[in-house]
Amino acid sequence: MRPPAFWSRKPGLVTALLSPLAALYARATARRVAQAGVRVGVPVICVGNLTAGGTGKTPTVIALAERLRDRGIAAHVVSRGYGGTLEGPVRVDPTAHDAGQTGDEPLLLAAFAPTWVARDRAAGARVAVAAGAQAVLMDDGFQNPSLEKDLSIVVVDAGVGFGNGRVLPAGPLREPVAAGLARADFTLTVGDGHVDLPETPPRLSGKLEPLRTGMDWAGLPVFAFAGIGRPEKFFDTLRSLRADLRGTEALADHQPLTPALLRRLGERAAKLSAQPVTTEKDAVRLPPALRGQVMTVPVRLRLDDWSPLDAALDRLGL
Repeated sequence: MRPPAFWSRKPGLVTALLSPLAALYARATARRVAQAGVRVGVPVICVGNLTAGGTGKTPTVIALAERLRDRGIAAHVVSRGYGGTLEGPVRVDPTAHDAGQTGDEPLLLAAFAPTWVARDRAAGARVAVAAGAQAVLMDDGFQNPSLEKDLSIVVVDAGVGFGNGRVLPAGPLREPVAAGLARADFTLTVGDGHVDLPETPPRLSGKLEPLRTGMDWAGLPVFAFAGIGRPEKFFDTLRSLRADLRGTEALADHQPLTPALLRRLGERAAKLSAQPVTTEKDAVRLPPALRGQVMTVPVRLRLDDWSPLDAALDRLGL
């Protein structure tokens, strides 16, 4: 979905009209998160957010998986598999599964850590532990109570913050900010911008930076398309690499790359005499025959200071 424009504006008439529905949504979320979760015998680290849409959760999970690997910890990812058909629990196999089955994020995450798709998060965590997980990374699920969380990180896009500060459908929030942050151990702001946050929980900050692959993007004529939370962030990354950005197409988050859409994107790139380029997350939704024709720009999360998070991992014995 594309977020409605009024989600990012000062609350007005539409917001007021939707406020009764927002109050019902907030109460339903409060009742749900109050339920007790189960423990699975290893630490559970949840990476979530308070808003609908992308904030940088997937790069955060990747960064944590690599950090834990470097600390000698076998971390497995458990994901709902948004956009996929598999209910699970099933371990994602990039050689056998496609994004239509698992969702795009689990397919990408499987390149960095064993990843399980499970609509029942507790069942997914149990099979992960049985398969050797020493820690479970819960991809999204901050508002899902099925697992007892040992560490919760709320990721915030520093460029948009919490929008108009209202709960769905009046705004982008899954729950009120104060209620959500009261359950978090850290907030992590990603990108440039200022977000007003309380002193607690402790705040981390970081940026998404292009991975150094040796590719020289300077002057390369490109046509960029992206179906992520904020496609403009990807287009800005290409500008920062000094690519010759001749055209862009912002798609909805997780938008299926149908044959008709891919044909239209290919025609636009050809008319512009430009190389098609997209994000890693979008690339896993491409048909295998097209993956060699569309370039990607891998990005990784760089935290300004890992020490508070490292100390939290130490306390969990990881």
